[in-house]
Amino acid sequence: MINTTFTYHQLLPNGLLICNLLPEHANRLEALQRIVFPSLAEDELILAKHYLHHYKIFAEGQFVILDGDEVVGMTTTMRCNFDFDNHHHTFKETIAGGWMYNHEPDGQWLYGLDVGVHPNYRGKGLARELYRARQTLALHLGLKGQLTVGLMNGFGAVSNQITAQEYYQQLLAGERSDPTLGPQLKIGFKPLDLIKDYVNDPSCGNYGVLLQLDIHTII
Repeated sequence: MINTTFTYHQLLPNGLLICNLLPEHANRLEALQRIVFPSLAEDELILAKHYLHHYKIFAEGQFVILDGDEVVGMTTTMRCNFDFDNHHHTFKETIAGGWMYNHEPDGQWLYGLDVGVHPNYRGKGLARELYRARQTLALHLGLKGQLTVGLMNGFGAVSNQITAQEYYQQLLAGERSDPTLGPQLKIGFKPLDLIKDYVNDPSCGNYGVLLQLDIHTII
């Protein structure tokens, strides 16, 4: 059964449109995945068949950015009840091989599985707009807020010089910036812990950082 209790339709000043995923976007979303995450393992990419399944089980939680007919941005979300005391998990486990079977219709957190913007459209604040769309949904559903794992995409380049823990501590102390985590922290996400072997991606040394965004944060 397709859940359509919430729809999002936001036309930005630059003419781009943020809205919910439709089945017609699936193939273009798979192509965008390969552009946005070029070093991610093949079996961790979200494919067209997966997007179609996400649409069936949680349509309102999937967002795209459109430039005309072109899909230039996306974010995939699910609902979950999260165990903060036993929080180690992997992306592949969480998204259930792409199928998102771990979606809990009554979950109290909106879990953001990914955010992606085409390289030609970066620097325009579009990731923030996707987080805003997610926050709007979380508010509509009466959830506690957003959870996600941000990839330490700057770590791979220096992994032969410092450890992941040192990189993470420098990031927390404001001594180092990261191309992915930096913008997420500026939005208001709170870092909770470093997660080893979250993904199979050398750009981040396979590390991610568990992040939490309170429902009252204004994006």
